Amino acid sequence: MALSMKQMSLIVAFFGLLSFILGIIAENKKPASGTPITGKDVVICNYPADPTVALGSLSVVFLVATTVTGCYSLFYPYKGKSVPQSVLFRSTSFAVFFNVALFSSGLALTLLLWPTITEQLHLSGNVHHNLNTDCPTAKTGLLGGGAFVSLDSALFWLVSLMLADNAREDHFDDSEEGLKTGV
Repeated sequence: MALSMKQMSLIVAFFGLLSFILGIIAENKKPASGTPITGKDVVICNYPADPTVALGSLSVVFLVATTVTGCYSLFYPYKGKSVPQSVLFRSTSFAVFFNVALFSSGLALTLLLWPTITEQLHLSGNVHHNLNTDCPTAKTGLLGGGAFVSLDSALFWLVSLMLADNAREDHFDDSEEGLKTGV
C-alpha cells in the first residue's frame, strides 16, 4: 500500500501531538518532592506513585517516531516517482526548515530525556547518606518545555514536507516541459 503525502503528514502530526500531550501530562503529574524518612545514618526518600517516567518515556518514543516519519516522508517516492535529494536541497527554504526541524527534534529529545532519566534516578536511588537531603525530583519545567519543542519540531517537519512537495512539483514540471520541447 503506497502512502500519500497527506497520509504521511497526518502521521507526523499525530505522533507530534501525542508526544506533546504526553509530555505536558508528565510535567503536571510530577511530584514537587518526596517525603524524607530518617533512619540510622540514612534518609530514605518515599516518592508518591506517579506516571512521570512512563509518560516522559512515551513522549520521547513518539518524538522519535515523529522525527523518523518526518524525515522518511520527505524522501519517500510518492506515486512511484522519486526525486534526487540534490533537487530538494536546491531550495534554500527547504534546507533551512529541514535543518531547523532536525535541530528542534534534538533539542526536544534532550529536554524530554533529561528530566525523565533524572526522575528515574531519583526513584531508584532513594537512599541518601546525607541527613540534610530534601528528597529532590527532576527539575520542574523541562518536561513541559520539551513537550512544546516537540510540538514545534512536528510543525517544522510538516512545513518541510510542504516545501518538499513544492520542490517535487517544480522538478516534475521542469522534466515534463523538457520532454515537450525536446530539450
